[in-house]
Amino acid sequence: MITAGVDIGSLSANAVILGDDGIMAWHNTLTGPDSAETSWRVINETLDRSQNGLKLEDIDYIVATGYGRIVVPFSQATITEISCHARGNHWFFPEVRTILDMGGQDCKAIRCDARGKVTNFAMNDKCAAGTGRYLERVASTLSITLEEFGPLSLHTVEGPVAISDFCTVFAQRDIILLMRQGAHRNDILAGACEAIVKRILPLLQRVGVEQAFAISGGVAKNTGVVERLEAKLGMKARIAFDPQIVGALGAALFARDRALKAQASSAPSHGDGGSPNTDHAQYRRAG
Repeated sequence: MITAGVDIGSLSANAVILGDDGIMAWHNTLTGPDSAETSWRVINETLDRSQNGLKLEDIDYIVATGYGRIVVPFSQATITEISCHARGNHWFFPEVRTILDMGGQDCKAIRCDARGKVTNFAMNDKCAAGTGRYLERVASTLSITLEEFGPLSLHTVEGPVAISDFCTVFAQRDIILLMRQGAHRNDILAGACEAIVKRILPLLQRVGVEQAFAISGGVAKNTGVVERLEAKLGMKARIAFDPQIVGALGAALFARDRALKAQASSAPSHGDGGSPNTDHAQYRRAG
């Protein structure tokens, strides 16, 4: 059985193709102005990356998630990104009970149970502060790439400077003022990372943080944010090999559940009273 998940976020689009033995292919790209076109682009690029020469018609079931999920024309169902990030992180790290999804437009603190089902969540969606959009604006103001952001922020000269954690526009104003005052670029970047951590901590405190803690979403690639958050919490975060695909993976797992259920309902009964095994541990990616 082959299923797929497509996650159309505010900044990035991600797709995962899942087979019986684990993840067959994945890809992430920038979200364009047309979410439907972006969904076609990311699924086709993911199909091209598969080693089996897969075509869209080879996929048994597709679930869409993310902000653009309702406009994905080839999906059979949609599921919220909160549920998909919980499920995807659980697949990578079954012991995880607290999840932080740091996306382009919002941050979500999530609690889940032993099955990866959401039991509680808190969300910051009123302002871009504490999100990928915030980092993107800071990086643009300082003329650096997002890839440079985290490493540079960890090498301060005089230490992090204070930057607004309330609003991206205010933060940009602070940065321009600090640049005029001669503040070192690395200290400004460190201050921006500190501002994000300050914004995130209350969300995590609202849902409660257990030792088994995971981070997903694009901001999880920023080492400056991750290491400072780990220091505040006093624990290491579990992070997938590509934290941006976790939501799409969760969608692919939900797609697998639905495909198996449809398969079972259409299969002839043999009178054994059994049911298909939907425990995704059997197809967890090795390592």
